[in-house]
Amino acid sequence: MDKLDGIFRSRRAGQGSRTTPTTGAIIRAAVIPLALALWLVSGSAANAVDLSGAWASAPGACAQIFQKKGASLALTSRANVSGAGFVIDGNNIRGKVANCKIKTRKEEGDLVRLIANCASDMMLSDVELTLKVIDNNKIARVFAGMPEMETPYYRCPR
Repeated sequence: MDKLDGIFRSRRAGQGSRTTPTTGAIIRAAVIPLALALWLVSGSAANAVDLSGAWASAPGACAQIFQKKGASLALTSRANVSGAGFVIDGNNIRGKVANCKIKTRKEEGDLVRLIANCASDMMLSDVELTLKVIDNNKIARVFAGMPEMETPYYRCPR
């Protein structure tokens, strides 16, 4: 018996090698690879880095940079005096000067590369951000062409 036995059945007895696939075999041949691909994609999404929350340039500056407004966090009016910060909520990034919508996200090892469409009072632009994940509560913004320049950010308690 060959490896395809069970996938194909003879069309008519006595025709030897002329075979046709069964309906069940066709469905299995299509569904199994699709299910495997979905499992692989969902498995990698489950391992995606969680960047959601408030991030501040100094671990002790969270209370001076952020304030709770209803169910969400907002930057205080004096946020830039105490340090830099931003909030990531799903595909949205809110900062003191601009608000951004993440268009693409790509993870490469400990780097998360984002392309975001950002709007400020003055203009709209696409911005490329590279974040280096140091641990669950610390990231660093990495600047292209300047590997020695990193700006650390610390996750604020919820």
